[in-house]
Amino acid sequence: MESITLLGTILGTMPEINKWKRKFFTHLICLFMQIKGRINFTQMGRYGKYNEATYRTNFSHSFDFQGFNRELILSNGSGHYVVAFDPSHIKKSGKHTFGRGKFWSGCDQSMKMGLELGGFAVCDVDNHTAFHLEGFQTPSPSDLKAKEQSLLDYYGDLWVEQADNLTKFSAYGVVDAYFSKYGFVEKVVTKTKMHLISRLRDDADLRYLHEGLPTGKQGRPKQYDGKVNIKKPDLSRFKIAYEDKEIRILSAIVYCVALKRKVKLALTQYLDKDGKVKTTKLYFSTDLDLGGWYIVKYYQNRFQIEFLYRDANQFTGLEQCQARDEQKLHFHFNTALTTVSVMKAAHYLSLPKEEREAFSMASLKVKYHNELLLQKFFEAYAIDPKQHFNQPKYQQLINFGTINH
Repeated sequence: MESITLLGTILGTMPEINKWKRKFFTHLICLFMQIKGRINFTQMGRYGKYNEATYRTNFSHSFDFQGFNRELILSNGSGHYVVAFDPSHIKKSGKHTFGRGKFWSGCDQSMKMGLELGGFAVCDVDNHTAFHLEGFQTPSPSDLKAKEQSLLDYYGDLWVEQADNLTKFSAYGVVDAYFSKYGFVEKVVTKTKMHLISRLRDDADLRYLHEGLPTGKQGRPKQYDGKVNIKKPDLSRFKIAYEDKEIRILSAIVYCVALKRKVKLALTQYLDKDGKVKTTKLYFSTDLDLGGWYIVKYYQNRFQIEFLYRDANQFTGLEQCQARDEQKLHFHFNTALTTVSVMKAAHYLSLPKEEREAFSMASLKVKYHNELLLQKFFEAYAIDPKQHFNQPKYQQLINFGTINH
């Protein structure tokens, strides 16, 4: 299918990957799509062409996921990107599993026992989708405590460590409101070449900048000129960056007390049918020259990483790894997420925009499973499959049960 051709093209640009790794990885990505039900070593041994021990052994080996995904993105994306980061809770039992501890679960809105995966994704602004880049498992709270490191410090250090790879795609990193804290923002902005885009609390303490001439009096010159009233912003200080029937974006450079720095604020008012303000959200960028409309647009694209994790959870077994070892967990998590990106590139982005329907991992899962069954039938009855690939009935069987069929 299209994915095998795409995988061959991408892996062909990576000479450091040997022949066996190329063969195994190509087989594995397709297998993650073909398996119905849980995706773990036992199931791989049942559905795949190798035994269970082979899969366990190869998951303990390293693979350049970031290099593979970088080639995939650059060859299939629009070129207009922002980098998103999001920690995701992974359900996992087993007292001796690496990194197990209590982490925040967004689905349950509480701290839950399990693992956490901090994933970097490249959001394609023009195609309105996200590609997985690489995920890194968060150390357990006890490990962080032993290093005298907070969770936010760890996230900041991870950004700094990966900054050179991230800036190959974009100078802008997008994170949710949890990260709009001084320690994280200051570390990323001062130690890397990246700017951050995020959202402030609704009650954030913001100050207008003093724009008047120096008075000539003794003492420190006046820097600020009053507090920003979020509900009634001073329109003489804000510029309208965008406005329609549903949204109004007001932009200005202000001083954020919590972040101890000037930021470009995109004060966004969401309007009701009568044009009255329903809610107000405060988006910001550390790049003071970035337009307010772009700040909001880039932040909205951050949500594509949520869909990436959702599809990996539902269809490619993100939470179903049987291993407890750090390397095997890393391999499984990144394979599950990379599979979603490969499917997007092969079956969605390869089509012209006007021909694209909604991207459906559910339909692709059914198609790949049907193809696996047909291959087994051909093998069992000694039928040459090449004689049937181009027949309409073959395609009907492949598409049997898909949503759009």
